[in-house]
Amino acid sequence: MRSDVMHRITGGDTPIGSPGPFSFLPQITLPFEIPEQPVAIAEMADMFGVTHRTLHFYEEKGLITAKRSGTMRVYNSENIQQMAVINACREIGISVAAIQDLMEELAGASSQEEADELFHAMLARRKRELTSDISNIRRQMQQIENLLTGEETDDGPETARPMQLVLTDREKQCLALMAEGYSAPRLARTLNLEFEDLRQMEDGIIRKFQATNRFQAVAKAVLLGIVPN
Repeated sequence: MRSDVMHRITGGDTPIGSPGPFSFLPQITLPFEIPEQPVAIAEMADMFGVTHRTLHFYEEKGLITAKRSGTMRVYNSENIQQMAVINACREIGISVAAIQDLMEELAGASSQEEADELFHAMLARRKRELTSDISNIRRQMQQIENLLTGEETDDGPETARPMQLVLTDREKQCLALMAEGYSAPRLARTLNLEFEDLRQMEDGIIRKFQATNRFQAVAKAVLLGIVPN
């Protein structure tokens, strides 16, 4: 999802008393008590160990919105909870684009349970990606070791075998839209799918391409000529 879309959701810079776009956010354990009063950008940065530039970057991407106290940018308790989610995602390597999608979904959450489920689903997907990365790294390390020792790789024939892909028409349509940069919520609406069904289709496409995420799957599809560059 693009930053201008997120900006419409969050509404841009707003006064301190304005209600935020989130009724519910995932419960993230923090090593500090959330202040009752709004905090300045310097304190916000210190809380999460980030720079002012990082906070500005997140605002540019529509992930978080500063409030205003005169000319000073300040952050209220909801902003701090948003930042807790963003920071947790970034620490485990989730992309900004994926966090944008998550924040859009969270803005529509109608209960705490739904918000927690959305967050847990993202964590589960990231765990699968990391598990796949670990497997790929181990295989590559073994290949390096074999090359250093002059031995043939045990999985040489398997890795040399061309990738055989069988995609359904629905998966091809989904992949083409992914290549165009459609966010997950927009994909679900365009394909007239329930969001969870869309996620399962995306995960299936990623597995078929032996990729770790949707961006890698699209890149492989472009290289193979399955979708246009």
